[in-house]
Amino acid sequence: MELKRIVSCLFVVILIAQGFGAGRAQAQNNWRRPNVLFIAMDDLNDWIGCLGGHSQTITPNLDRLAASGILFTNAHCPAPACNPCRSAIFTGRAPNRSGLYDNRQQMREVMPEELIIPKYFSQHGYYSAGSGKLLHYFIDADSWDEYFPEAASENPFPKTYYPQKRPVNLSRGGPWQYVETDWAALDVTEEEFGGDWSVSEWIGEQLSKEHRKPFFLGCGFYRPHEPWFVPKKYFEPFPLEEIQLPPGYLEGDLDDVPKEGVRAAKNRYFEHIQREGQWRQGVQGYLASIHFADAMLGRVLDALENGPNAENTIVVLWSDHGWQLGEKEHWQKYTAWRAVTRVPLMIKIPKGVSKVLSDGTLAGQICSRPVNLLSLYPTLLELCGLPSRKEHDGPSILPLLKNPRSPDWQHLSVTYLSKPESYAISAETKRYIHYAGGGEELYDIAADPFEWKNLAIDPEFENLLQRFRKSAPQQFAERVEPSVESLVKLKWQLLGEEAAPLSKPDGRPFPVFFTNQSERNIELVWMDRKGGTKSYGEIAPMQRKRQQTRPGAVWMIRDSKTKESLGYFRVGDRTAQALIPGEKE
Repeated sequence: MELKRIVSCLFVVILIAQGFGAGRAQAQNNWRRPNVLFIAMDDLNDWIGCLGGHSQTITPNLDRLAASGILFTNAHCPAPACNPCRSAIFTGRAPNRSGLYDNRQQMREVMPEELIIPKYFSQHGYYSAGSGKLLHYFIDADSWDEYFPEAASENPFPKTYYPQKRPVNLSRGGPWQYVETDWAALDVTEEEFGGDWSVSEWIGEQLSKEHRKPFFLGCGFYRPHEPWFVPKKYFEPFPLEEIQLPPGYLEGDLDDVPKEGVRAAKNRYFEHIQREGQWRQGVQGYLASIHFADAMLGRVLDALENGPNAENTIVVLWSDHGWQLGEKEHWQKYTAWRAVTRVPLMIKIPKGVSKVLSDGTLAGQICSRPVNLLSLYPTLLELCGLPSRKEHDGPSILPLLKNPRSPDWQHLSVTYLSKPESYAISAETKRYIHYAGGGEELYDIAADPFEWKNLAIDPEFENLLQRFRKSAPQQFAERVEPSVESLVKLKWQLLGEEAAPLSKPDGRPFPVFFTNQSERNIELVWMDRKGGTKSYGEIAPMQRKRQQTRPGAVWMIRDSKTKESLGYFRVGDRTAQALIPGEKE
């Protein structure tokens, strides 16, 4: 009897245990992975309210998002240019490991098989959709379930209103100047302007409806990228006579910078803008474009908060790099200084959506530890309970999401320039810059946030220099050259009896690739500044010639045998291909 009672009790215990196990398994199966809203802004530096970069900026929605989660005040980009930065973020591969260092390269030529974030999420049960500029001027259609505009177009930009007559305010200083460097207040509404408004509208629709699957939703705002054309209502809060120049500007700031840094700084833009009397207008245009981008962000945040997905969506906002508006006599990006490498980064995680961070992020947290956008991919995988990838080069920032002042965080942040062995290293209060030519810079950010005093030339800081040198990256993949077929195409201009125009070369040299698609031998002829010509040899049918040239140069094509002038190409501001058409084209 006693034995029978014991067996009966054991049976009951087993049933209870099985029931508990089944219940736990059912609970796990019912757990829904969190949604991800992944927001990118283009060319946005620290001129937002919560980062204090410029006192006149108007960014209530960026500030609102930062206040609702965690703001990283010492976040840096993997590279100070759109293509290498965005490619690194979306693949998790650092430029020094992949070999993708600059805008001229093609991500899929360098990394043909890498799974970018949306594709990996799709493979693990997510609906991946996106809109706007997320990668560098292409969509990578196969990596998304849905995209606006249509993914097959590989054009991420919705229709945008631009003035018919350009330039509007800043005249072109020469063929070296990027055609989009200009600014203007447009007499249109946001809807008439399109562009980022259309992106916010489409993303808002996605956030306003329920989804069968968890979603990864990429939202790419193009502003404040050039041209700084936005509806005039966003210029109105910034009267030109009240515009304050960049607080980081210091006359003579290049005096203690090595020659490599001086070359990077003096790209002619700032000098031209000053000469044209357009510095304040440029600052005004940038502030207006930030204000516009912030308003479009507000539309997206409103759609999220008022829709069915607010309580189970992780929000991540980042910019691909910053922008200099005269600091160190530089205008644009591409440099290793903090004004370019430091970017806004804010993350909001609701309570109860991530198993590894069940309490979510507390509102209003600030993290000053050095982090890099390279960490976003592995961090999202960890937050969403997806398998990690050994290919990733950056550490997850989950420890900092749990504790923004975590003493265990020992990582530094590295930003890679376009030339291998050129980089910047950001610590919590110090920054180090190393150029491939050997030049160095060292700054104490706590005492010198605008990097006005280069401590690398002071023997007192030799020990600190040595520590940075020891922590520097040791591996630098060879730069992968873009295929000729991927380069922009120069426009073919037919010639009749008139002569080809004169060359007006102005700018740094680069190669152009001339391809003879005709069935006859042709001659490549340079038109000089005075109307003379100089032959640079023949190109046989279906052959190609690499020719070093400069912006503004004119290359005339003529029949090698008859000397008949056929047409010409005018070189733009970057390396390109020139396709010489066949007789029937």
